[in-house]
Amino acid sequence: MPSIGTTNISNIINQTTTQANKNSLENVTAKIDNAKEDKELLTACQEFESLFVHMMLKEMRATIPEDGFIEKSTGTEIFEDMYDQKVAENIAKSKEGIGLAKMLYEQMMYTRGNL
Repeated sequence: MPSIGTTNISNIINQTTTQANKNSLENVTAKIDNAKEDKELLTACQEFESLFVHMMLKEMRATIPEDGFIEKSTGTEIFEDMYDQKVAENIAKSKEGIGLAKMLYEQMMYTRGNL
């Protein structure tokens, strides 16, 4: 039969173990939430890079002189813009892209204190 002191120690150990498990679960949950936020942040950085590259491609295309041999219709201009947008998205989602998304992501993570 356990004595009163043993029961109190058992209760304290059980409470401590329960609290440690609860803290551990909260830490894991926080890490999962941070991972989701980190992934969303990376996606936002890639979208910003895509927008930047699209604007850059659009301005580069504007420097090409028109020779008048083939007139540009509205449909052609729309197609070229859609093409530039898709190329920009592919560049931004590639492993390295132009590096802007990676730099933004690292800077924002550093600012948040995660790096």
